[in-house]
Amino acid sequence: MGKQSADPNRKWTAVGDPSSPMAATIACPCYRDGDSIAHGDLDRVRLIIIIVVMVSVYTATFLLFGEQVEKTLTGDEGLNWLRSFGVWTWLIAIGLILSDVVLPIPATVVMSALGIIYGAVLGGLIGAVGSMSAGLAAYGAARLIGKRAAVFLVGERDLERARSFFERAGGWAVVMSRPLPMLPEVVACLAGMAGMPARRFVPALACGSLPLSFIAAALGALGAERPWLAFIASGLIPLALWPIANRLLSK
Repeated sequence: MGKQSADPNRKWTAVGDPSSPMAATIACPCYRDGDSIAHGDLDRVRLIIIIVVMVSVYTATFLLFGEQVEKTLTGDEGLNWLRSFGVWTWLIAIGLILSDVVLPIPATVVMSALGIIYGAVLGGLIGAVGSMSAGLAAYGAARLIGKRAAVFLVGERDLERARSFFERAGGWAVVMSRPLPMLPEVVACLAGMAGMPARRFVPALACGSLPLSFIAAALGALGAERPWLAFIASGLIPLALWPIANRLLSK
């Protein structure tokens, strides 16, 4: 008869016909106390912890700097502050939107100001460059950490789950996150960590970012004071654009 393991946390269960003389030697280890299950649960919770940490960092920056940033960028004071940079206003605006990756910058406010300063078309284009840059920066930084670091952070199982999710619905997640607070760059980071192909991420990012940028700029140029219209429109238009882009990418 084969030797049983000295591990007290497992027992040996015969496989096959119990009446067979070989049944006692063909055995498999079965853990009694759920050690392997507990290990799987720990892996599963890593990704949740990463998401919570990312959102918490963003929330902390908002609590620390949000009020001051809002005072600086909103209203006539914010508009005059942007205009004070003269010919470099567009570059400062792009930098502000890009910094939304780590700071609580009201990106739509900046985009609306660009519409007032440059008009709906040019202002929307500048805002789109800023929004695309922010998404690409978050995605690229997550891709650069590499698979080994990603496995260390979230575990092999959750990394595979994330990959599976972004293969199935990553485009929708990226598109739908762009008009929302906090989520855009969190989703972009997760897409990069999960290895979502750039050929799918970039079009999804564009479908979500371009409508938001041009609508916000148009509202600023027209002097409209109904930001909820921009929110609704910037949420509905991408939902119409992504199925078209997705079909073209699948050809």
